[in-house]
Amino acid sequence: MLRLCSLIILLCMALPARAVLDIEVTGAGEHQTPIAIIPFDGESALVQHISEVIKSDLLRTGLFKLIDPEGKAPHEAKDVNYADWPNVETLTIGQVIQLDNGRIEVRFRLLDTVTQTELLAQAVSSNKNQARAIAHHIADSIYAKLTGSPGVFSTRIAYVNRLHKLNRLVVADSDGFGEHVLLEQKQPIMSPAWSPDGKSLAYVSFEQGRAMVYSQSLRTQKRLLLASFPGSNSAPAWSPDGRELAIVLTHEGSSQIYLMRTDGSNLRRISFSEAIDTEPTFSPDGSFILFTSDRGGSAQIYRMSVKGGYAERLTFEGSNSFSPRFSPDGKSFVFAQFKGGRFYIAVQDFSSKQVQVLTPGGWEKKPSFAPNGKLILFATEILGRGILATVSSDGRVKQRMTPQKGDIREPTWGPFDKQ
Repeated sequence: MLRLCSLIILLCMALPARAVLDIEVTGAGEHQTPIAIIPFDGESALVQHISEVIKSDLLRTGLFKLIDPEGKAPHEAKDVNYADWPNVETLTIGQVIQLDNGRIEVRFRLLDTVTQTELLAQAVSSNKNQARAIAHHIADSIYAKLTGSPGVFSTRIAYVNRLHKLNRLVVADSDGFGEHVLLEQKQPIMSPAWSPDGKSLAYVSFEQGRAMVYSQSLRTQKRLLLASFPGSNSAPAWSPDGRELAIVLTHEGSSQIYLMRTDGSNLRRISFSEAIDTEPTFSPDGSFILFTSDRGGSAQIYRMSVKGGYAERLTFEGSNSFSPRFSPDGKSFVFAQFKGGRFYIAVQDFSSKQVQVLTPGGWEKKPSFAPNGKLILFATEILGRGILATVSSDGRVKQRMTPQKGDIREPTWGPFDKQ
């Protein structure tokens, strides 16, 4: 297996603005595109070099082979001598232009060195402090052009970081930079869930002595208490249209699934069993809900209509299955599978019922798809310390994201920016 760990760590160390996660990558895609990314003209005046962020983004996918430009530094298409790039399929060149009022304009071109044609040409302007965001945008554009799928470098992730006696609900860029603490308290925080527009998080907090469900705006920090019924209130999940939440309540007995509007009104129960029904998640079209239940004697994954009624059991392998999440295209679902004393991340196809185990096993829980469906984020452990990890949807490329401080749990990948 191709190992890229050292290169990724060196890239992270070379960046002036340090990430809150140290990233290691192993494995590679079935085909790696040879690409050279030339340092952008004028980027040395920035705290953050645009080209280095692009390199790091593309390298983490395992789909690109970075070729050293060996001192060659064209910045305009007219300066490119294609004969200089015999082992490169695509070439990225660019410029950073200083504008007024602390703004910059970044121009870049993606060139096909085989056909000697221009694949992309864009200009992006923003404030200097948004250099990383510009670089992620460029990497997304390159990824989309060369793979046919949208990139997710500009998306965000959320997780709970436990440091000493404090629990912190954290939002960060997909590469671990730009950490923003949404909530910090001594009491546990669990089950963060992104709203479909990426502007809010729902989560469970024990700050009042028992589990209650809140939502919180990422921009204004405004919090709304959504569910404080007697007993436990847990496992929130947004509907795709953002109008409803599925939650799990115990006020009528065992843990059961309910739907409610996002302002806390119109509560209605949709699961009816004597067992524990929990961890609901909506299908992309909003028609179905996957959930975990022990109604068959062990924890397994079930599917039912959002209107309630019959629940179809989907998983049968392993002694227990937990935490289902639909793929963005709705054709499969990811879940945590427990067998032989270990947790694994697995994907099951709805049509064929075929299960593919993606990870080597250990303490691997709470999986969620990236919004393009190509990567899966989950929680795992190294030497008893909670960390983040990703695996490609085909299992070929694996990534570990170790926090510099604290213990990470409860990860979830946010949606595409819909602004």
